[in-house]
Amino acid sequence: MPSVPTPWRAEARALMALAMPLILGNLAQSMIYATDLVLLGRLGADALAAGSLAVNIYGPFMFLGTGLLSALAPMIATERGRMKHSVRDVRRSVRQGFWVAAALTLPCWAALWHGEAILLMLGQDAALAKQAGLFLQIVMWSLPAYFVHLALRFYISAMERAFAVFAVLFATVAVNALASWALIWGHFGLPAMGFAGAPMGSVISTYFLCFGLVAVVLTDRQFRRYRLFGRWWRADWQRFAAIWKLGLPIAIMILLEIGVFTAAVFVMGLIDRVSLAAHAVAIQIAAFAFMVPMGVAQAATVRVGLGLGAGDKGLIARAGWLAFAIGVGAMCLTATCLLLFPRQLVGIFLDLNDPANAAIIATAISFLAVAALFQIVDGAQVVGAGVLRGLHDTRWPLVYAVIGYWVVGVAIGLTLAFPMGLRGLGIWLGLASGLAVVAVLVLWRWMRREALGLTVAQR
Repeated sequence: MPSVPTPWRAEARALMALAMPLILGNLAQSMIYATDLVLLGRLGADALAAGSLAVNIYGPFMFLGTGLLSALAPMIATERGRMKHSVRDVRRSVRQGFWVAAALTLPCWAALWHGEAILLMLGQDAALAKQAGLFLQIVMWSLPAYFVHLALRFYISAMERAFAVFAVLFATVAVNALASWALIWGHFGLPAMGFAGAPMGSVISTYFLCFGLVAVVLTDRQFRRYRLFGRWWRADWQRFAAIWKLGLPIAIMILLEIGVFTAAVFVMGLIDRVSLAAHAVAIQIAAFAFMVPMGVAQAATVRVGLGLGAGDKGLIARAGWLAFAIGVGAMCLTATCLLLFPRQLVGIFLDLNDPANAAIIATAISFLAVAALFQIVDGAQVVGAGVLRGLHDTRWPLVYAVIGYWVVGVAIGLTLAFPMGLRGLGIWLGLASGLAVVAVLVLWRWMRREALGLTVAQR
């Protein structure tokens, strides 16, 4: 007679069934931007540095949309926990997600068009700023498609059908690599655009990604019944405001974290080009590892949200604690890889046999040693934020982010980098300190969730 799974075992299966395609999708998303940097690295250190500056300007705008639209996942999950086959309420949320996407696009375009001027104001090298500005004026046209894809992506994930997202993202990696490679060097009869070919390839692949998810929701039987695109132009100001209320603190928290890493890029540029290029390589590797706990956190948001909607405190506890265990455990493995194989990882981005790259390689390896140290706390803080989002708790995690990233992290990083002479390594140690503070604070709040009344859904 087969054994009956315990609630913990059943929840572990449900969490991992949702988390695995989200993790794979996040890794695929990370590979899209890593591919561009790998290809630009083949053009030389200056192209790599300029591409890194551009990506770090473009990234905050992407993550602004990611944070705002990620509110859709807990909103839809909570409604499904309350009423499993709810249609109208889910549809309202997704349609207003499209409205949020439209509202974000124009101001983001206005800022990105002046990317070169922004970089010059931040004291960056004029030649690198000019190249980065060109990159931004091309890649900015992908933003509308990127924001719409986010609304559909969080909807599909909250419906616990995340494999569809992974499948489209995986295909997008191939499209991006092929398009960027062809446009940079002029293959298949296309013009050789050089540096500008990378952002053009990103625009093509982003629209492929968006239309791929549109095709999924239009053709899948379960998704078709929600009729997401019918009368999407009708205003629903109450739901529009609800997305901003829940999503804006998430967006600001993400921007604070991304912002401190972006600030680190600019500080590296002030130190020297070697530090900037090494940071570009090391941060891409660390970001790739971060996609694993991020996927677990996204799955936990949905599972905790389902428990919140159903009024099931046991489900909330199981989903949250299992997410912590899985996310932190995965980061222990990635930390080990960073310590054991740093040279091989750096070799993905730079030619290890080129003497001109020797200083960049050595610096990047030293950065990865620090990255290995903060993998565990990085996993804990992102999972902690994810489970709290499932409880619709986003304001206090924002306060914790301010304290951890910008008070503790920046102060320690700048002190170690300049007065104490550690330069780029000091900046990385400051980043690690900030992540550790946020991890401790969100874990403390999660442990006090019932005392704070967070496990009772608000209508």
